[in-house]
Parts: sequence; structure tokens; C-alpha cells
Amino acid sequence: MILAATHYVDWAVFMIAAVIVLTGAFGVILSENPVHSALSLVMTLFGVAVLFVEQEAHFLAAVQVIVYAGAIVVLFLFVIMLLGVDKHENIWAEPLRGQRPVAIGLAGMTLVELLLLVRFQGSWATGVSSDAGPASGAGTNVEKLASVIFTRYLLAFEVTSVLLVIAVVGAVVLARKPKQAETES
Repeated sequence: MILAATHYVDWAVFMIAAVIVLTGAFGVILSENPVHSALSLVMTLFGVAVLFVEQEAHFLAAVQVIVYAGAIVVLFLFVIMLLGVDKHENIWAEPLRGQRPVAIGLAGMTLVELLLLVRFQGSWATGVSSDAGPASGAGTNVEKLASVIFTRYLLAFEVTSVLLVIAVVGAVVLARKPKQAETES
């Protein structure tokens, strides 16, 4: 009896989180205001964090909230506000001729690739076995993850952080308005 009630609670939590994720995803795509899109992205990321908690992946849920919903979306909002792209723009005006047909063609190719992957099912859906070792054994998952990130993958981790800093500096440089030329009297 208790097991059946737990099953219904899990199902209800999944359904509510799925509705939150889908609503946020549609909000990201359909919002005309970029700030509203970023806030819809936060809603989507929180819904995904709930799904991680339901799967007992607590570390991933915490990372989802702290890193993605906390840091990355704040960076997005910072860039949106800095560049001033929160103003209304005509989305039907095409600054680059032919970009829409190219985008539609690339989307079609991606859809064909996905259909081919589904048709010829292989190990793509489950992924490959871990090259960093099994997750079982002594220690917690967080300890194992930290050990792998800060030993074997330290260079990739540091390069990623440098790229994020470069992106922020680039956004600031692009958003900076040129100084007014001082007129000599």
C-alpha cells in the first residue's frame, strides 16, 4: 500500500516538473522580450533540477541550480542588459539575406540525423562506458567526480573557465559605447 502511494507521488512530481520544464522551454522560444526568455530559462532549469532530485542525483540538481540557474543565466541577463537588446526589434527584417533558408536546411538535416539514429539503434542512446573508472567503490560520487575533474581533466576545466572569462570581457568590450570626441574650443 505504501509502495503504491510512493509510486503515485513520484508520478505526480514528474508530471508537475515536466509541465514546468515544457512551459519554461516554450517561454524561452516564444517570449518577445529577451529578459522574459531568460527568466523562462530559469524556470526550465529549476524544473530539470527537480527531475534530477527525483532520480536521486542530488549533486547534479545542486549544480543545475547553482551553476546554470544561478551563474549562467545571470551572465545572460548581464549581457542582455549591457548590450541593450531588451528593446523591441523587428524580427521579420533579415539583416543577412538567405540566413533563414540555411537555418531551415540545417534543421532538416538535424531531424534526418535524429531519425537515422533512432532507426539504427546502437549504443548511442546509452553512451559508452566510463573512461574515468566505475562509479562504484569507496567514497562518495562527489569525491570521485572531484578527483577526476581536478586530476585527469584539470586542463579542460581550466580552459573552460578561461573561455568564460574571455566571453564576459568580450561582452563588456562590445557593449562599451565609444567615448565622445572632445571638442577643442
